[in-house]
Amino acid sequence: MQINSNIYTAKVMHHRLAPKKHSFWYSVYMFYIDLDELDLLAKKLHWFSRNKFNLFSFRDAEHLQLPKENPDQNKNTRQHVEAYLKENGVDGSRLKIKLLTNLNVLGYNFNPVSFYYCFDEKENPVCCVAEISNTYREMKLFFFGKEELHGDTFKKITTKYFYVSPFIDHDDSFDFKLKVPDNKLDIKIDDIDKHGNRFFISTLIGEKKPLTNAALLRCFFSIPLIPLQIMGMIHWQALKLWIKKIPFHPKAKNPELQRNVYKPYKPQVK
Repeated sequence: MQINSNIYTAKVMHHRLAPKKHSFWYSVYMFYIDLDELDLLAKKLHWFSRNKFNLFSFRDAEHLQLPKENPDQNKNTRQHVEAYLKENGVDGSRLKIKLLTNLNVLGYNFNPVSFYYCFDEKENPVCCVAEISNTYREMKLFFFGKEELHGDTFKKITTKYFYVSPFIDHDDSFDFKLKVPDNKLDIKIDDIDKHGNRFFISTLIGEKKPLTNAALLRCFFSIPLIPLQIMGMIHWQALKLWIKKIPFHPKAKNPELQRNVYKPYKPQVK
C-alpha cells in the first residue's frame, strides 16, 4: 500500500527588522502526515509509533482537543479537527486531512507551529488550520477557509491575541502565507505592528522526501533530539534579544489580550 505521508527537510529563517535588526536560521525536518495513515505508519515503520514510546512517535493528546474547557480524551486528532472544522462551517468528515508537524523524539516534543491542510476527494485544498503553541504549551488556532485561498496559498492577516514571544506584543498581527505543501515547502508568517509596519519575517522552506525507516534514521542522526534543539534555540535567541535591549513584554501583562487560548497555562499555587 502506497504511503501518502512524507518528510520535509527544511530551513527556518527569522529576520527582525525593528527596533533593532536580528537574524538567524537553522535546519529542521518536519513530517507531513495523513491523519488516516497514523495506524498504518505505526505498522509499517519500525521507528514510528502512535501514542507509544519510540524513536519517533505521534501523540494525539499533544494536538487540538475539544471541547476547549474539558477535552474529550477518547477522541483522536482527526475527530477533534473535524469538530473544529464544523465550528467553522466545514464538514470535514469526507476530507483528507494532512498534518505538517514535528513528532516526539524519544518521548519529547515541542511544536511551535503545526498546520492541518484539508483536501476534497479531487485533492483540491478546502481549508487549513494553523496550530500555534508557545513555550508554556498553550495553543492558539487560526482557521483559513476558501475565501483565504489564493491559487495554492492560504493568505490572511489577523490579530494574534496570543503570547508567542516576550519580544512581540500580544495584539500585533500575523501575516500568513501558507502554500499547500507539494514537492516544495514554502510557508511565511510575518508580524505587523499596530501601525501597520512589518517588523518580523519568518520563513520555512523545504524539500519533500519519502517517509521510510531509513529516512527516519537519517533525520534522527542529522539533527538528534530536534525538539530540544528547537526549545534551546528559542531561549538562546531570546537571550540575544534581551542583550540587545529589545522591549520585553511579560506574559502576565494585559491578559485580556490573550483570547481563545487552548490548553491555557495554569501556574501552580503554593
